[in-house]
Amino acid sequence: MNARRTTLAWHLLLAPLALAFALPLVWLLLSSVMSDAEINRFPPALWPDGIHLGGYRYVLGNAMFPRWFLNSLIVSTVAVASNLLFGALGGYAFARMRFGGSRLMLGLMLATMVVPFQLTMIPTFLVMKWLGLIDTLGALIVPSLVTPFAVFLFRQFFLSLPREMEEAAWIDGCSRLRVLFSIVLPLARPALATVAVLTFLTAWNDLSWPLIAINHDTQYTLQLGLTTFQGQHHTKWSAVMAGNVITVLPVLIAFLLAQKTFVQSLTSSGIKG
Repeated sequence: MNARRTTLAWHLLLAPLALAFALPLVWLLLSSVMSDAEINRFPPALWPDGIHLGGYRYVLGNAMFPRWFLNSLIVSTVAVASNLLFGALGGYAFARMRFGGSRLMLGLMLATMVVPFQLTMIPTFLVMKWLGLIDTLGALIVPSLVTPFAVFLFRQFFLSLPREMEEAAWIDGCSRLRVLFSIVLPLARPALATVAVLTFLTAWNDLSWPLIAINHDTQYTLQLGLTTFQGQHHTKWSAVMAGNVITVLPVLIAFLLAQKTFVQSLTSSGIKG
């Protein structure tokens, strides 16, 4: 009974907070189906008189949003796939293999997580320029192929798994790679989902690095394109709101699909030595 009362109290506390956080998103969605006259009305309309899709038609038909959306999708998909692969390989090596300097390398890798992007921005730009990738999608993909966070999260999750199944597979003659891909990774779905969601959010929402590395509008990501689109079409608010809805929608879908495994991973991969 006490547990039920505690749960009810938490629900009564969190429900208004959830509503407060959802209001801007609801307002964004409603504004995207309003006409420009309704949006510019004072006092502003709280509910559309009808569903107007002119903003969506303008964005998808007259702007470069489809190209920008595809660019963001390519960059985010490659970043997710590479972080899952390389993060799992690195995390498994740090969790199960002992080699000279492993703790030092782990410490140095984790130290890079606290280095702000502003300090590495110029060296990264010079490296991408040396590789000839500036103003291409490669300049956005290569720096995000693997992140220290992905390696660290996989390591922590692998440490929480028992070694017995792996040792039995080694006795049967399985290599470490086969053990990783056939036994360990199927058990690491929460960690895989967490890394995938967080990597997707980071790559999809990144604005500062594309702003530096990309010059031509055909290579813009959705965030960069939306920023320039807003500046050029500040009076056509229905199109601006529609563009924001298109930008936010994939992020919401990704989180809703993986929220259960996301929470499970956070509760099961606590920090271990």
